[in-house]
Amino acid sequence: MSRELIIIGDRVLIKPDNEKEMTSSGLYLPQGAYEKEKVNSGRIVKTGPGFPVPDPHELNDEPWKESKKKEPVYMPLQAQVNDRAIFLKSAAIEIEFENTKYLIVPQAAILALIRYSNPDDII
Repeated sequence: MSRELIIIGDRVLIKPDNEKEMTSSGLYLPQGAYEKEKVNSGRIVKTGPGFPVPDPHELNDEPWKESKKKEPVYMPLQAQVNDRAIFLKSAAIEIEFENTKYLIVPQAAILALIRYSNPDDII
């Protein structure tokens, strides 16, 4: 059985960076020492379609005319797959999908993106 995780609206699916267990000086930190931090980072794995917007072709001054239903129109997100995102930790929702932990974050909670011009540079 094949399953696909679909991200809705203006949200992104992020694989969080591994939290550091040791400082740069070699001291091991207790579990939860990074829980007080307000920002987190990770690699964007998947994005939603974006913000739904009305189709300008559907707006008319003659509401009695029959409207032709079309596919929804979305304003795409600025975040892209493989970007590294720095985001507000408080806005993230943690999920587990196929034994892997991910975070779902709204684009509004992303503070900065790091985009790599060469895909081989991705950490």
